[in-house]
Amino acid sequence: MKIQVLGSTVDNETRCTHYHSEKDIIAIKFYCCKEYYPCYQCHLEHAKHSIDVWPKSEFHQKAILCGKCKKELTINEYRESNANCPSCLSNFNPRCQLHSHLYFEE
Repeated sequence: MKIQVLGSTVDNETRCTHYHSEKDIIAIKFYCCKEYYPCYQCHLEHAKHSIDVWPKSEFHQKAILCGKCKKELTINEYRESNANCPSCLSNFNPRCQLHSHLYFEE
């Protein structure tokens, strides 16, 4: 089953108009709507509601999509991945950690 990524995507590897470097290849399932978006800005532009962050008690849920191999990762797997997909070994943008508080309870 193909996972739909909403927002301002620019390619089939989940890059968007806001973040489109070679390493910007993840999409995040937002806790508030359970929909995948490439970034918080896409969510703000396209969803009709505010962002709710994932609570720590839910970090075992699959909520990260690798844009290269389409593998869904749990939040824990993603946070422990050292910015590399554990499935296909593609590099994720390590600077995404700067926005972690917008997606996940700290």
